[in-house]
Amino acid sequence: MKTNNKNIQGLFLILFTFFSLSLSAQTSLGNLTGRISDKETTKSLAGVEIKLKNTKTAAEIIKKSDASGNYKFSGVKMGTYSLTVRTSFYFAAVENVTIEPNKTKTVNFALSKTPKEVPSEPSIPIEEEEKVRGDEVFAPSYNNHKRAEMYSFGMGAGSISNSEGVYHNTESYNAIEENGYKLTTSSPISTFSVDVDAASYSNVRRFLMAGQRPDNGAVRVEEMINYFNYDYPNPTGKDPFSITTEIGDCPWSKNKLVHIGLQGQRIEKDNLPASNLVFLLDVSGSMNSPNKLPLLKSSLKMLVNELSEKDRIAIVVYAGAAGVVLNSTPASNSGEILEALDRLEAGGSTAGGAGIELAYKVAQEHFIKGGNNRVILATDGDFNVGMSSQSAMQELIEKKRESGVFLTCLGFGTGNLKDSQMELLADKGNGNYAYIDNLLEAKKVLVTEIGATLLTIAKDVKIQVEFNPALVESYRLIGYENRLLNTEDFNDDKKDAGEIGAGHSVTALYEVVMKGEGDGTSPSVDPLRYQNSQINSTLTNELLTVKFRYKAPGGDVSQLIERNLMNKLTSKSSDNFRFSAAVAGFGMLLRNSEFKGTLLFDKVIEMAIQAKGEDVNGYRAEFIRLVEAAKSIYS
Repeated sequence: MKTNNKNIQGLFLILFTFFSLSLSAQTSLGNLTGRISDKETTKSLAGVEIKLKNTKTAAEIIKKSDASGNYKFSGVKMGTYSLTVRTSFYFAAVENVTIEPNKTKTVNFALSKTPKEVPSEPSIPIEEEEKVRGDEVFAPSYNNHKRAEMYSFGMGAGSISNSEGVYHNTESYNAIEENGYKLTTSSPISTFSVDVDAASYSNVRRFLMAGQRPDNGAVRVEEMINYFNYDYPNPTGKDPFSITTEIGDCPWSKNKLVHIGLQGQRIEKDNLPASNLVFLLDVSGSMNSPNKLPLLKSSLKMLVNELSEKDRIAIVVYAGAAGVVLNSTPASNSGEILEALDRLEAGGSTAGGAGIELAYKVAQEHFIKGGNNRVILATDGDFNVGMSSQSAMQELIEKKRESGVFLTCLGFGTGNLKDSQMELLADKGNGNYAYIDNLLEAKKVLVTEIGATLLTIAKDVKIQVEFNPALVESYRLIGYENRLLNTEDFNDDKKDAGEIGAGHSVTALYEVVMKGEGDGTSPSVDPLRYQNSQINSTLTNELLTVKFRYKAPGGDVSQLIERNLMNKLTSKSSDNFRFSAAVAGFGMLLRNSEFKGTLLFDKVIEMAIQAKGEDVNGYRAEFIRLVEAAKSIYS
């Protein structure tokens, strides 16, 4: 009996110790609650990702706000935490909080959204609570597949999750060496290929909305300028585009700014020729997150709904291998096409080269003479199986474009974007490159600007500018660093250049130092001994001559257009001039350009507001808010 009493006493001691430790553990825990709302409307925001990260241990917990916008973290260890709130179409918010024992901390967030509200990105339902990383267990753990999906939806601009929950940044960008000044006495001619790609702007926007500074290589100033449409006149003659030139004061220096604008012929959607489209879709494992394959499918559904009964669509996919999931089908059978898109799932490695070969083969089999024959490649840019080198891909695309099938590249997702490779493929495939970061951008590229995206009206378009040394001491081309051509390339019809789509506008800016007004920015070289130093006095009022060469989409011989710009400042610069200068200045600030002069973010905002104009689609209003966000990030 005594033994039993001792056993009972020992059991009570163990239980007492256990409950004492449990009580002690509980008293060291606190709670965190709050509400997420829209700053302008004060409406609750449901499904917003809230990440709580211990600043000492780096342990993280992720939750979602409920239908009323409320969230709650229960039983959190005492300590200091970083609280990050992020959701699609709103700027991210971060705040440091301290959790105290037996207390409930309340932190509310009112988020600022993008200029125009659009439907949410497709999302995959996730549990309310999930342990992502660390030693604290708040809820049952789920499989790694679900974990990767959850984190990638709300993550920053430069990370991806692998199956072990480890985050890496594998995005790649080409380095850009900014154009400097050239003396007109030794280098009076500037030659470059047009660039209608707009991927840089939406990609930069993605970085800034995640609260991050973009990689310098991601900031291609000419693409940011050409993201916007300008009020250029529609062409009236035989040429497929009009030309606009203007000179005014440079906003960031004592120099002048030359503005050159091309406007491609605008064609109504109903007047577009028949399209033979092949969707070449990346369904590899790297596409397995909501802002990749689900967003890709929703984006292409928009395009399908814009097509007519004369158009056709085929779907080719590639992962470990390539295959046709939908034979060329009339767009009038939209139900069949949409069903094929819905069936797509991600998994496997990326056999990009095989997919491209197959997609072009399908396009050639259904080629429409006089129509729009195009492969639309949609991917996060990862080509890691088979033909993966840029040189091999370039040779393949250059060969395929001879068939008359053009290429459009659409980039999706974060952390894995091969921006340099996507740009190269579009350039060599006589096409264009856009980055889709949300449904609003998908609508812009595939609905609002469908003609510019899908129909090429002029190919191998080159620009050559000759400056008059009697008036211009030196000049600097803003942007187009990877589009520069040699002087002799301008007249060489074998030299590849850029394409212009229906309704596309192309804008180029030169900062020029006028004769006798140099402020030390011009380079210094010794006089040339064997060059004719005599200047034609009859042309002394011509500031420059601009020439354009282009070919018809199916042609091999280029046509020439030539315009002169007189040395005459207008009393007030146009909205086109001032807004394009604001965008160029913004790009220089993001790159911390040595040529930014006295420019500040506030000046960019002021210029953009004054030149916003009609802004039917709200793109310029969005730009202004983006500059405001960048100002806070860079300060």
